[in-house]
Amino acid sequence: MVGFSACSAGFLFPLLLLQLPTWCSAASGFSVKGPAEPVMALLGADATLPCQLSPEQSAAHMHIRWYRAQLSPAVLVHQDGQEHDGEQMPEYRGRAELVADSIGKGAVALLIRHVRAADNGQYRCYFKDGPISQEATVELHVIGLGSVPHIHMTGPEDRGIRVLCSSGGWFPKPRLQWSDTGGVKLPSLSESQTQDGDGLFYMEASLVVTDSSLGNVTCSIQNPLSGQEKVATIFLPEPFFPKMCPWKAALAGTLPVLVLLLSGISYTGWREHLAKERAVKKRKKESHERDQMKSEKEMAHNAKANLTAELGRRKKLYAADWKKALLYPDWRKEQFELAPVTLNHKHFCQNNSDPERKENMGEETQDLYLSKNQGDQNLITLNMEGFTSRRYYWEVDIEDTCEWTLGIYEKPKDSSGSPQDPLRKKFRVLEKKGCEYRALTCCLQGISLEEPLRIEVCPKKIVIFLDYEDNDISFYNMTDGAHIFSFTQAGFSGSLYPYFKLKSMELSPSVQ
Repeated sequence: MVGFSACSAGFLFPLLLLQLPTWCSAASGFSVKGPAEPVMALLGADATLPCQLSPEQSAAHMHIRWYRAQLSPAVLVHQDGQEHDGEQMPEYRGRAELVADSIGKGAVALLIRHVRAADNGQYRCYFKDGPISQEATVELHVIGLGSVPHIHMTGPEDRGIRVLCSSGGWFPKPRLQWSDTGGVKLPSLSESQTQDGDGLFYMEASLVVTDSSLGNVTCSIQNPLSGQEKVATIFLPEPFFPKMCPWKAALAGTLPVLVLLLSGISYTGWREHLAKERAVKKRKKESHERDQMKSEKEMAHNAKANLTAELGRRKKLYAADWKKALLYPDWRKEQFELAPVTLNHKHFCQNNSDPERKENMGEETQDLYLSKNQGDQNLITLNMEGFTSRRYYWEVDIEDTCEWTLGIYEKPKDSSGSPQDPLRKKFRVLEKKGCEYRALTCCLQGISLEEPLRIEVCPKKIVIFLDYEDNDISFYNMTDGAHIFSFTQAGFSGSLYPYFKLKSMELSPSVQ
């Protein structure tokens, strides 16, 4: 009691002065310090969050706890010289451990292995010694560097070319920027982002380029924390830009000349009855007009020849880089072989419960009608073994059919080359049901990918392009020449077959 009075009141008693530094340090307790700047860690790497007692002293006997928003459950609990997992958050089990090499000096650290996006944020380092407790805050910034941007042309739009750039696997939300060859920034037409189940961002942005002289367009995506970026560039050939057809320009220049010629002929005819002496002048003028018309015909012929040459030049450029241009399906056919397929259907959309329609059908149509409504019938036959290589295309007339499914299915094989269970067939198809369209990747037991589609012009005929080597299946609307959808995947594992039926996919009720 005397010692307490001397320390608190500041009496200058010699013996108490000798004991004063040690006693006051114990009474004043301790503080906890963390790093002044946030700790940076790459996605998937390990992160170390340090923490230090001040003044320096042993923490081996103390209760140490690392936690996020609340004390319990915690990221890690260390007491009586060992870790206790009873209060540990499930997502940190097996990933979080205490680095206690310097615990005798009051220095500890939280080691988090295989950092995830969900690990981003604040952590609190908590020490308790008897009734005294102190804590400090440590900030962890997780940096996720996504994939190299994928950039491609989607087709002509507003007197230019629409270009799409996409990339995934970023954290936090990155910055996307378009620029030309001179480094001048270009504004995006549209931009969107989504997060997957792991919290990683997927970015997608579009740009309409109307200046055919730009040549290259660059898409760069940058992490806002580290400043690291990934870049992709696409070359835009000048012939891919929409232009006024040469024959239209020639016609616009010829029409005024023709109007003047007709006016001249009418005026000459009106003046012809006034005097015979003008007859010679009229004949000379008519001769001149014939020469001029001949000259104009030659000009029109030359314009047609120039148009043909220009078309050939564009087709040559298209052939050199056709994989990136999702347009001109008729030109695209020249890069593929026509698949030997047979269609076993007639285009109608009947109701199985309508007796009057069935009475008006012919015998052949009724058989097909009953076949279609009794099971899931594939109405397209491949007259060869399944596709296992090369590039093929085929066309299907669907007219005004109310409901259909169109695409391919894959028969996977095991390591010995034998076909697997038929229920494991994998379908990659487009589906129409009423006025709605969607793209599906599925098997008979469920859907693994579903994407609604927006189709501007209702297709009467669809062409399917299969590139086995590039693992690409693309659909085009032959009514307006527009690209509908493309399936891209890591690789095929079996034979591919065309698929078409006049109804939507029938899947297991448990997965729909």
